Amino acid sequence: MSLQHGDKAVDAVDVETTWSGLTSSPRSQLVDVRTRAEWTYVGIPDLGPIGKRAVLVEWQTFPDQAVDPRFAERLAGELKALGVQLDDDLFFICRSGSRSLTAAKAMVAAGYRACHNVAGGFEGPLDHERHRGFVGGWKAAGLPWHQG
Repeated sequence: MSLQHGDKAVDAVDVETTWSGLTSSPRSQLVDVRTRAEWTYVGIPDLGPIGKRAVLVEWQTFPDQAVDPRFAERLAGELKALGVQLDDDLFFICRSGSRSLTAAKAMVAAGYRACHNVAGGFEGPLDHERHRGFVGGWKAAGLPWHQG
């Protein structure tokens, strides 16, 4: 796996590349930017098998869906407490990859240089029956997760 460091762009990585990056780099982090309701009712990536936990910081608040104006500040505080440096890999995940891309761009603007968007997100796209979690994303790939 080769992830570019120092590039200001946010790249898209699949869930398998994300798992590999989280496993191989001790200070890499998974940042889940979904809402508390999603964490509780849909589930959370379980990084326990690799001795980590997902960093949970809402990009938008529920139910009003307003972007948290202090998101970057709050996340930077969480990352600092974990010993994360500006060049460490940060993998951003949401339901399907849209909010996480915007959140990753906000952290690039805040000075973090290795931000990656998890393509497919936690639940992936809708399937032919308009359900998520079966076609792509973290859950469909069979990566560890637990109910919040």
